[in-house]
Amino acid sequence: MQAFARLPSTLFNLATLLVTAVLVTACAAPGQTRQDQRQHIDRTEQQVLTELFQLKPDLRNDLARAPGYAVFSNVNVNLLLASASTGYGVAVDNQTRQRTYMKMGELGLGLGFGVKDFRALFLFDSPEVMDRFVNRGWSFGGHADAAVKAQDKGAAISGEVVVDGMRVYQLTESGIALQATLKGTKFWKDPELN
Repeated sequence: MQAFARLPSTLFNLATLLVTAVLVTACAAPGQTRQDQRQHIDRTEQQVLTELFQLKPDLRNDLARAPGYAVFSNVNVNLLLASASTGYGVAVDNQTRQRTYMKMGELGLGLGFGVKDFRALFLFDSPEVMDRFVNRGWSFGGHADAAVKAQDKGAAISGEVVVDGMRVYQLTESGIALQATLKGTKFWKDPELN
């Protein structure tokens, strides 16, 4: 709290305003109607899966065998001492093909400046884990790191992080397999799209 006391109130107010604007505007999928928003999420899901299958072809079989999966798109903004992350996605039950549209969000403190756009795939190891994720919401209190590969540089892509019965694969906008950072992230059903 002492850091906030030393920060000029104008900068603090600006940071708060920008983080709030990101949270309010970015949490919903683009589109004018609910159907437009669902279609945008469905297209994002297919783009993420296609890209991941190109990077990791054996993932297609893993996804087919899993009880279900979820795909999310997220934007993280870090400005001065505050950061906010908002996104949207869909969870798909492989048994029933039921689609549950969801939101995600994160608030945090920490020095920095920048915007990070990433997409993530969650593969559920059991129907119970998927049910808990979809119906009770989910909060992550830590973060996990995966291997990194940027184009032809770096280590081989493992891209897999196991967290509480889920395997997480994360991509950046440029298709780089990156660390799966889930610290302080909350996932919940989108009441407007379900």
